[in-house]
Order: sequence, then C-alpha cells, then structure tokens
Amino acid sequence: MKGYVVRRIGLFIPTMLLTTVIVFGLFFLVPGDAALFILTGEEGAGAVTDEDLEKLRRELGLDRPIHIQYFDWLWDILRGDLGISIWYREPVTDEIRDKFAVTLQLSIMGILMAFVVAVPMGMISAVRQDTWPDYICRSFTLVGIALPTFWLAILIIYFLAYVFNWLPPLGYATLWEDPILNLKQLFFPALAIAIHDLAFTARVTRSSMLEVLREDYVRTARSKGLHETRVLGRHALKNAILPVITVSGYQFARLLGGTIIIETIFAVPGLGAFLIESIIHRDFVVIQAVVLLTAAVVLTLNLIIDLIYGILDPRIRYQ
Repeated sequence: MKGYVVRRIGLFIPTMLLTTVIVFGLFFLVPGDAALFILTGEEGAGAVTDEDLEKLRRELGLDRPIHIQYFDWLWDILRGDLGISIWYREPVTDEIRDKFAVTLQLSIMGILMAFVVAVPMGMISAVRQDTWPDYICRSFTLVGIALPTFWLAILIIYFLAYVFNWLPPLGYATLWEDPILNLKQLFFPALAIAIHDLAFTARVTRSSMLEVLREDYVRTARSKGLHETRVLGRHALKNAILPVITVSGYQFARLLGGTIIIETIFAVPGLGAFLIESIIHRDFVVIQAVVLLTAAVVLTLNLIIDLIYGILDPRIRYQ
C-alpha cells in the first residue's frame, strides 16, 4: 500500500506543476491589457499616456521577463499568497476564502443529495430489472440527464414563485451564523445541480450492479443461504461501488467549477459569481487564482479517489 501511495503522489506533483504553467500562460494568451483596462475603466474611455501605462505595468510587475513572473507567482502561491486583485486592489486570498466556502457547501449539499438517492435507486433498478420500478427509475434518469441544469433552476424558481408565491431569500448567512437562512437559500440551488448528478450516478450504479450480480461469488453467496440483504450489501454493493465512487468524485469536482450559472440564477455569492465579475473586469490575477484552485481541487479529488480505490480493492495496490 505504501508503494501505491508513493506512486500516486509522484504523479500528482508533476501534474500540478504542469497545471500551474498552463494557468499562468493563460494570462498572456487572453486578449487585452490589464493595465490599460485599469486606466481606462470599464467604459474604455479616457486618455492614457504611454508614461502612465508603463508606470502601472511596473507597479504590477508586468514589465519583467515571463519566467521571472512565473517563478515569483509560484513562490507566492506556495506561501499562500494568491496576489492582489488588479481591479479591487484587495488580497485575492481573502476574497476567495469566503466565496469558496459558499461554493464548497453548495457542491457538498448537491453531491450528497445525489449520492443518497442515486445509489438506492440504482440498486432497486438492477435488482428489479425489467419490472415497473426499473422502468420508473430508468425513465427518471433519462429525463434527469436530458434536462439542462440552468433550465431546471429556472423552472424551480418559476414553480416556487407561481405556485407557492415564495422565493429563496436573497440575503446570505453562513451556516454557523444562521443555519435556517443558509439552508433556505442553498437547498434549491443544490437540488437543481443534484438532479443531473443523481440521474447519472443512478445509471452507473444500475449498470455496475447488474454486472456484479452475474458474478460467480454472488451466486455462491446465495447458494450458501445468506439473506438477500447481506448478499446485496456485503458482496454486490461493495464491488459495484467502485465505479460509483469514481463518478461521484468527478461530479463533485465538476460542481466546484461548474456552479457559475446556478449561483447567478439564485444570487448565491459563491466562487462562480466572483469569477464572472473578474472576467468582466479582466482581473487576470483573480481569474488565475480561481482556475488554479479549481484545478487543484480536481487533481486532489482524483488522488483521494485513487487512494480509496486501493483501500477498497487490494488488487489495485499491486498494479
């Protein structure tokens, strides 16, 4: 197991370094001059002299060679300093910390909603194959996968407003300050993003369970007279859950970087809305920090999933 962990971490570190190079390179590929945008403002009006432009570029460190800028930026990241926002002139770390907590809570709520419902639904659909419960589950998953998340979010708001004459509160409070207000605002956004993940995870669970239920060790367990609940829980689900974990990890990583539209629709002050504002203002420092944070979370989740694989299936440790 120790060798397996070392190999996975050995792959994680160079991949993360390559990610920093790509993210930093995006700064120079995106059209537009951040210093010029700051001087001219959002409307792009106003006279700007070459002296003012060069002075601001020196202050921002944009006049240095690219490799020097990269290594300084990387060293600051390793020290936990994500830089100063070009537009807001505030530390990016402080801004991201609060907004990432909102997006993280929203993603966790969404993935928990999906996982808790999807696994039993997939199991029932597999065990009762080609019966009416299976048809209902399969129909629901097909609809859930086909519906765009943003359209479902709009339908939820329309339904709440038209039928119940109620909308989620616009004010936001942290979970530890006002749990009720917090859950009121985040429940329906989490539900909107959970429907698609629920449908996809349920289909993966069903396919994996159908494959496992045909294995010899499941038939042997049943021939020994074990209760069906024990056969399904201890023998079938334990082996069928590996693909489900992979899918759930991928979905969770996708949610962290893909809640932009949902946060905008429900007015949730998370990382996605912050990224939209930074793109509008061409605040490349913030954009770099958000993209790098999202990439780091995805890579870290992949590493954790690989380690969980090694724990659940000892055969993987020796590959």
